[in-house]
Amino acid sequence: MKSTASFYKTFFSASIKGCVFLGLLFMPSLLLAQDRGKVQEVKDPKVDSLIEDYLTGKKGTVTETGTSNQGFRVQIFSGADRNMANSAQAKFQEKYPEIRTYISYHDPFFKVHIGDFRTRLEAEKMVQELKYSFTGLFIISEKINPPKLDSQ
Repeated sequence: MKSTASFYKTFFSASIKGCVFLGLLFMPSLLLAQDRGKVQEVKDPKVDSLIEDYLTGKKGTVTETGTSNQGFRVQIFSGADRNMANSAQAKFQEKYPEIRTYISYHDPFFKVHIGDFRTRLEAEKMVQELKYSFTGLFIISEKINPPKLDSQ
């Protein structure tokens, strides 16, 4: 009985080792058996125009006057106190009466935004001028009221 048990033990261990060996031998051929084919690209034609607009820097919508509605404003105040928002607006208007200011309320904060800047560079210049007068300045990208162009 022991000889039969030892026979089966050696037989099965040898057959398992043989299966593992054959599996490892043929595994690379299974992994590399993928067909090389053609990739078909299916996309909306608008994607190309969006990519082109992104690369050329076109943003926003163009109005009848030919100006973009998308621009930048500088946030000079954000807080829960309406009186402080009004005083920040008044402080700014004292120094720069020609630049428009906007107060908005988004629960629970009052925010004071200034200017209608067409480019981020213009907004950055304003931030550099105001950095000693106001704290926590942010440049906000939003829809603006474009300033009127000088017509000659």
